[in-house]
Parts: sequence; structure tokens; C-alpha cells
Amino acid sequence: MHAHDEVPYAGLTPELILDALESAGFRPDGRLLVLNSYENRVWQVGIEDAAPVVAKFYRPGRWTDAAILEEHAFVQQLADAEVPAVPALAGEAGSTLLHHAGFRFSVFPRCGGREPELDRSDTLTWLGRFIGRIHAIGATQPYQARPTLDVDTFGVASRDWLLENNCIPDDLRPAWQAVADLALDGVRRCYDRAGDVRLLRVHGDCHRGNVLWIGQDDARGTALGAAGPHFVDFDDTRMAPAVQDLWMLLEGDRAAMQDQLADIVAGYEDFAEFEPRELWLVEALRTLRLLHYSAWLASRWRDPAFPAAFPWFGTARYWQDRILELREQVALMDEAPLWGA
Repeated sequence: MHAHDEVPYAGLTPELILDALESAGFRPDGRLLVLNSYENRVWQVGIEDAAPVVAKFYRPGRWTDAAILEEHAFVQQLADAEVPAVPALAGEAGSTLLHHAGFRFSVFPRCGGREPELDRSDTLTWLGRFIGRIHAIGATQPYQARPTLDVDTFGVASRDWLLENNCIPDDLRPAWQAVADLALDGVRRCYDRAGDVRLLRVHGDCHRGNVLWIGQDDARGTALGAAGPHFVDFDDTRMAPAVQDLWMLLEGDRAAMQDQLADIVAGYEDFAEFEPRELWLVEALRTLRLLHYSAWLASRWRDPAFPAAFPWFGTARYWQDRILELREQVALMDEAPLWGA
């Protein structure tokens, strides 16, 4: 294990952050505000005689330079097509991926806003339209350097990592391993039912926290100057089925999710065709996310920010809850999809 895995951001002081911005041609005024992020480290930075910017320092070793630049290129492609995504700003040397003192970082315009009101039909349809536009562009070319979200990368790899690193208490390990194996079999069955699903560049982490909603009155003062949804944080963008960007916006019981999905797809289909057979993947993708989340927390535990933020992780109670959760997913994956078979 590399030293930077142990304390990946130990050297990232306020002085270094300001020096990094200055080295890239920005003129910070000394004001720093830490923003909520665990995987990377993100600050709002005041700029002399200009609007503040957001600086993101990438976790060492997570993505290759090529993968980060692919993300930036996709978001720029969206912005050029007037899709409200927030692209990285180029530094003085012309690149959006910047380097300073061993850290890689990027700078973005600050984009304010609030979480979207997902209980409103018109909001869901508006979101659906923009996700349809993201996918219409996402389908024009594949990623080369970024991974695919599938049963192996998110599921099998997560299960194996947790077992190999002895993350599960000995008395719960057999039960967890058995239900994880059942869950992965369920995911494979869902993919079989869905058939030959098309993969495309997607946001990848399209939950309400990564959509900033800007009201008509506030739009003039934003980086993008438009009301409605603005999509941020494409850090998890990858190749995946289209429904990956839809299911995280659904909540409540089955009837509620069916209504929400109908509203989203009504907007989505203005710009991209939705394949109903992908609905077989909703609970499969949720299962993969649950497995991946546990492995993510375990793999980041040496970063001091994680035990402070997730004190409940790794306890016997935590793993008991995960076993129950996966059992529920096994049952849900064998039910008919939201719009019937």
C-alpha cells in the first residue's frame, strides 16, 4: 500500500491550495470554504475581482490522467450543446487538469442552487428531458479510459475485496458471503432478462444531491445563466446502461416510483429513446451500488476523514443490516419491473 493511501491529503494545507490556484493563473483572495466531499477534496476559493471558483483536488491514484480528461471532455461537450453541466476551467497553460506539489486538481465555476423537488411532476419531466440530452450526446462515442459499470466491476470486485481484506466479522462472514453470492446471481439474471443492453457515457451518480435547481429569479447570477436543473460532479461518469441515470431519482413505494418514472421518461423521450426492458436492471443496479458502497467505505478507511464521517461503519450491527438489505434485494430482483414484464 502506498503512503498516499494511508493519509492521501496530509500535505494539502490552505497555503498549498492557494499556491496551486495561483500557479494555474487564478488570483485567489485568501478566502477558502471547504465543501462536502469525501472521495476528493473540494473547496470554494475566493478570487480577486471575480466570482469565487470551486477547486477539486483528486484523490491520488484513483483515476488516470486520461480518465479525468475524458470526463472533462464529455462535460465540455455537454456544455457546448447547451446542456446545463458545469465544465472545468482551463488553467494558464490551456489544460483543465492541473498539477501542483504532487497533487492533481481542477477548477470549476461556482454553481449555486438547491436540491430539485422530486415530488413535482413537472420537475421530473424537466430532469428527464436533460438526462435524455445528456444520453443523446453520451451515445455518440464511447469512453476509452474510464470503466464500465457492470456485475464484475461493481459487484464481484467489491465482494472479493471485502472478503480478501477480512472486512466482515468472522461470525457474520458466512452469512454475508452467501447472500452476496445470491445477490450477484440475481443481478446476472436481471441482465439476462434485459437482454443486449446498450452502454453509453452516463453521469453515473445522478441522485438529487448532484442536481442543483436554480429558480428563474436566481438564474442571471449563475455560471450558466439558466433556470432549471444543473448537473454537477461527473466524477463517477462511466459506460453504463441509460437507466443508471434514472433509477436514483425514484423514491417511495412501487406505485410512487412508477408515477415518477413515467414523468421522467416522458421528458427523456423528447431527446432519446428509452428501452423499457432496461427496467429489469433497476434493482440489479441498486444491488451493485450497495455492494460497491460497502467496499468503497472499507477501502477508504485509512483516510482520517472516513472514520470521522462514518463512525457506524464496520460494526457488527452494520454488517447485520447489510445482510438483511441484500436479502431484500434478492427478493426484489425476482419481481416484475416497474412497468410489468
